[in-house]
Amino acid sequence: MRIIFMGTPDFAVSTLAALAESGDEIIGVVTQPDRPKGRKQLLTPSPVKITSEKYHFPIFQPLKVKDPAFIQTVKDLSPDLIVVVAFGQILPKALLDIPPRGCLNVHASLLPAYRGAAPIQWAIIRGEKFTGVTTMLMDPGMDTGPILRAASIPIEPDDTFITLSSKLAELGAKTLIDTVKDLKKGVFQPVPQGSRNVTYAPLLKKEDGLIRWTESAETIERKTRALTLWPGMFTYFNNVVLKVIKAEVKVEAAKGIPGEVVSKENGQLLIATGQGVLSLLEVQPENGKRMTAVQFLAGHGLKKGDCFGR
Repeated sequence: MRIIFMGTPDFAVSTLAALAESGDEIIGVVTQPDRPKGRKQLLTPSPVKITSEKYHFPIFQPLKVKDPAFIQTVKDLSPDLIVVVAFGQILPKALLDIPPRGCLNVHASLLPAYRGAAPIQWAIIRGEKFTGVTTMLMDPGMDTGPILRAASIPIEPDDTFITLSSKLAELGAKTLIDTVKDLKKGVFQPVPQGSRNVTYAPLLKKEDGLIRWTESAETIERKTRALTLWPGMFTYFNNVVLKVIKAEVKVEAAKGIPGEVVSKENGQLLIATGQGVLSLLEVQPENGKRMTAVQFLAGHGLKKGDCFGR
């Protein structure tokens, strides 16, 4: 079967690699254009592009997939199937209508829960105990197409976006390969999602990383794990940005206003929140190195009653 693959981040690499080893013909890989990255803003290829180069797949990097010239390019390639994994743009109907076998998508949630751009992060933030992947036939809506297969895994208490994304990427690759096998056997049974139990996972913004100390300690800790890659959780101390890399909830009542240092004994940096106490375990001052709470306390002269968020 002639397949075009569309994807961009690390999450998509496992599925691309699985397809590459499946025996099907990958006639093209579509990924986002190289972007400036890092302090030096060097043009950097996507993880999918790097993987595609290793397999010597033809690579296409359109600025916009709705560009008529790109749509004609896809038509000329005559794909039987298009597979989409975290590509980063919404596909127009003109593109969805090209392959006779349709367009398959791997989405990192148990649809119809967490439709949208950031399903892994929002599942952690909202304290879900389980999540998973879904393969679906794409339609013009946002993650609204009929479901083909789904598989679930537990979210562990210490899972971060990075660890959970890695697990789901592997699960997504296996589920997609099984879905393609179903397609070849003619045992497709698409199930409409319907309108019940729909939730959304909107695109994250940089300001989502600002710690709101009026939130509960549990919520802040979950956000610290969910937003670890981007945008990261941060607060202010003496008008200087402080990134919070790792934290844990302490089972005790808050004895101070939200953001207040309630204890710095025994190497612990305990901060009052809107509900409960948060222990900061690892932090990074602006333009500084990552360090433990003990190291931060030793170098910054904090005292009980000082407040973060200012």
